[in-house]
Amino acid sequence: MAKKFPQNPSHPERICWGCDLYCPAKALACGNGAERTMHPAELFGEDWDSFDRTLGLADDGRHRATSGED
Repeated sequence: MAKKFPQNPSHPERICWGCDLYCPAKALACGNGAERTMHPAELFGEDWDSFDRTLGLADDGRHRATSGED
């Protein structure tokens, strides 16, 4: 079972958010030269989880065509 994802952690820059291990930023268990995955709050701000989740969806819940096709 996956861990509950923290909405607004106090120091998101200290942890890698790429998987359920939540490794310290200086000691990634993933290896392979990967870099730390940022928390959505670092990318989109503290209100990242309140964005309109229906953007890009048609009335019936399917994704709308974005290439100008209808």
